[in-house]
Amino acid sequence: MTSTPDREAYGVRSSSERNVEEATTGTPAPRMPTPADSLDVLLVEDDAGDELIIRESFEANEIGSTLHVVRDGAEALDFLYRRGAHAGAVRPALVLLDLNLPKYDGWQVLEAVKSDPDLASIPVVVLTTSTAEEDVVRSYRLRANAYVSKSVDFDRFVATVRHIDRFFVHMVRLPGR
Repeated sequence: MTSTPDREAYGVRSSSERNVEEATTGTPAPRMPTPADSLDVLLVEDDAGDELIIRESFEANEIGSTLHVVRDGAEALDFLYRRGAHAGAVRPALVLLDLNLPKYDGWQVLEAVKSDPDLASIPVVVLTTSTAEEDVVRSYRLRANAYVSKSVDFDRFVATVRHIDRFFVHMVRLPGR
């Protein structure tokens, strides 16, 4: 059976392909994602259109993770610190953070998260429209785990969200998982 490049890139194989690989190499083939692989993801995004695209990307990619959305930097910190209306919030396993936010901007949120010993281990992916080199450098100086520019092309944006999910859910080991 011939695999397409996308199937190979994401490790998607039929059960017979996985069985053959396991039999010939002696090592278990990578397993398919299960509901247990889902994450609680905090999206910090003030633009309703971008939020909708991200939600649609989760659906189009059949991402089983739970998306929690806050609309400004102050609300993001309330969610992360479980204060006020977010007192019962879950601890997210991943934060998708826009930079251009009201109240506190993304850099202030990023700095607060990465300087707090209780939150610093949560991966933060800066997901923004900016492609400016100074924004990239500043984000990494503040210890962002990744910097991703949003594509204006819907299909590319959907693919970007899929890559983020595949990496953080299926490739890396996160604390407490």
